[in-house]
Amino acid sequence: MTRLRSWASTHPGAKRSRNEDTCVNRPDLGLWAVADGAGGHEDGALASALIAEALEGIGAELSAGELLGTVRSRVDGVHAGLLAEAARRGPDVVIASTIVVLILRGGHFACLWAGDSRAYRLRAGALRRITHDHSLVQELVDSGQLAPEQAEGHPRSNVVTRAVGAGEAVVLDKATDQFCRGDRFLLCSDGLTKTLPESEIAALLGTDGAEIADDLVAAAVARQASDNVTAVALEIL
Repeated sequence: MTRLRSWASTHPGAKRSRNEDTCVNRPDLGLWAVADGAGGHEDGALASALIAEALEGIGAELSAGELLGTVRSRVDGVHAGLLAEAARRGPDVVIASTIVVLILRGGHFACLWAGDSRAYRLRAGALRRITHDHSLVQELVDSGQLAPEQAEGHPRSNVVTRAVGAGEAVVLDKATDQFCRGDRFLLCSDGLTKTLPESEIAALLGTDGAEIADDLVAAAVARQASDNVTAVALEIL
């Protein structure tokens, strides 16, 4: 069993009264997740809550492969349920959420995601983004139509191109690698990454504070984060 410690924190942000983010912190299972109800859509809070509920309900007695398959299966189930509920409400209704999941087993990690909630790894002071945003501005950056430094301030930076509950099927991208003692990981919603620069995220993630997730969220709220803010952090001991 890998020795680790983890933290989780979520906040409506400085300008919103309702929090449509949810998170999962299951060190007993080696499973962590962040879901961000898609902004501008119908009841994103429902979508993110159903994702968290589905993942929280996974039992502990699973192999790494079984856990990965169960996560995918449960996300597919939430996706189908959201499509059905949206159809029941009306022809143009979308109920959706981004998702990012981290699984740790046997010296390796697997990261699954859809949307622009992100995962990072901090190793020896160097921050590396594990995920690649499924968003309109990321597509513009990838195609060379937009400079990376212009992406965060783009007027359509909130438009995601993939989410649970949107489209006929949800496709989760996957990244895998080994982890090492001392590695720290961060899962977060875009309320954090659009408020704090990655240099500050790296500094806060690397501190010896007792509540790293709380500190990251508090820093974003102090900067007047305009969106909900969620952070889940963990350290390999």
